[in-house]
Amino acid sequence: MLTTPAIGGLEQHFILSTFSPGAAQRRLAFAVVVGILVVFALITFGPLKGAKLPRIDAFVPAYASAMFVCDLITAILLYAQLSILRSRAILIIASGYLFTALMLIPFVLAFPGVFAPGHGLLGGLQSTSWVWCFSHAGFPMFVVGYALLKDADSSKRFWRGTVRAQIALSVALTAAVVSVAGFLFIAGEALLPRVASDTLHFSVRWPYFIGAPVALANVSALSVLWLRRRSMLDLWLIVVICLYLIEVPLSYYPDPSRFSVGWYTVRVIGFLASGLVLLVLLYEITTLYARLFGAVLGQHREREARLMTGDAVAATISHEVTQPLTAMIASADAGFRFLDRSTPNLDRAKEAFKRIAADGHRAGSVVESIRANFRTDMLTRASLDVNELIQEVIALEHRDLQKHHIVVKAERKGPLPEVQGNRVQLQQVLVNLITNAIDAMADTDEPRVLSVKSEVYEPDAVMISVADTGAGIIAQDIDRIFKPLFTTKSDGMGMGLSICRAIIEAHDGRLWVAPNTPHGTVFRFTVHCADSAFA
Repeated sequence: MLTTPAIGGLEQHFILSTFSPGAAQRRLAFAVVVGILVVFALITFGPLKGAKLPRIDAFVPAYASAMFVCDLITAILLYAQLSILRSRAILIIASGYLFTALMLIPFVLAFPGVFAPGHGLLGGLQSTSWVWCFSHAGFPMFVVGYALLKDADSSKRFWRGTVRAQIALSVALTAAVVSVAGFLFIAGEALLPRVASDTLHFSVRWPYFIGAPVALANVSALSVLWLRRRSMLDLWLIVVICLYLIEVPLSYYPDPSRFSVGWYTVRVIGFLASGLVLLVLLYEITTLYARLFGAVLGQHREREARLMTGDAVAATISHEVTQPLTAMIASADAGFRFLDRSTPNLDRAKEAFKRIAADGHRAGSVVESIRANFRTDMLTRASLDVNELIQEVIALEHRDLQKHHIVVKAERKGPLPEVQGNRVQLQQVLVNLITNAIDAMADTDEPRVLSVKSEVYEPDAVMISVADTGAGIIAQDIDRIFKPLFTTKSDGMGMGLSICRAIIEAHDGRLWVAPNTPHGTVFRFTVHCADSAFA
């Protein structure tokens, strides 16, 4: 078994058996106890009273084997839990289940008729009853120890030795107790009180020497556990002890003999009691495995999201900063050419350097805007003249528009109100849309016309349209055009339109695309007016 560090405090609440039981678990536990009580009433007072069943000798080894497997697996799972919690209470209850499993060995060996007709393989007539008594009175004592230790001071709860050593010691001591008890009940059978009249019937002493000690031990365990109940494990141990208590009268009343209806029922109840905690632990394993799988899957998704976010940030910065950097390089080359002449043209060089400074400031503003986007900060907004903004952006793109011989048509319909927005971000939107329009018309032979239109869209909003006469967008790409990292360009990054939509939506506006007539594409977006009362 693996040795793991002890945990406590918040971490141990991830162990399901330490959780407080919910209403559903309480109702189920109550239903189990009530159901067994109904069976008890039917056998003791109802129509099943006095019913006779045939003797089935193979039933005893089958029942004992099934219980041995259930109790042993339960003990192993509790020992495994001990390696996580390092709790003495868990060690005690694990030892208790190992104890009940090992006690089945002398029980079967001494039971009459299992290995030899009319008597047991070992021991005498009284051995089996006393082994059953010791097992059913001994397990509640382990439960009492568990209940008393589980709420102990956390500083004293954890073993300082290795888990393997503690488990080995627990197994050795439990096996020693079972061996000594088995030897006394088998070898000293002649000295035991006579609680069995023959191989089938119990004597009148059975309730006093067997039933009373078992009932007293279980009542004590039930009382202590009830007062200290906290967890789901506590709840189902209470149910187990209740079933142990029901076994006592049903073993003797109404028919004090083996292979009666009551006797068979006691064996079935014992098997049910043996499997209850096992089912809880298996449920715990399934639940924890599901949580582990969910956590791993969530971690994988989070990692992918972080990588995607990193890619998006890098692509956004590259996409947005490329334009002012390209303009700066072109202006710097022009400035050098003006200075490198035999007669330097200082005025033209100064204009080029001024453009470099302006583009540098614009690049800084773009970077700050991108930073604010990913921080989801509120940017400074002001009242802006839409047409002035459009003219500024057209001036910025003047060189590329001339290079590709594109005719610009700037239209405005009626007097326009000022809009409320961030100048740098709205410039970004227009620059992206105009740059995309230039790229769309760069390889066409049709008349290249860029139309930028502004008009009142609603009483409190202005709509700006950017239309081109390029090849247009194919129908299957319309729904994906605004998704991050999707691009129709061979050298595109797929971030421009995604950023534009994010900016416009942050301004409480809307950005959409439609086919242009007769060909090309038109992008439209809205921005709210600074004065919503304008009509």
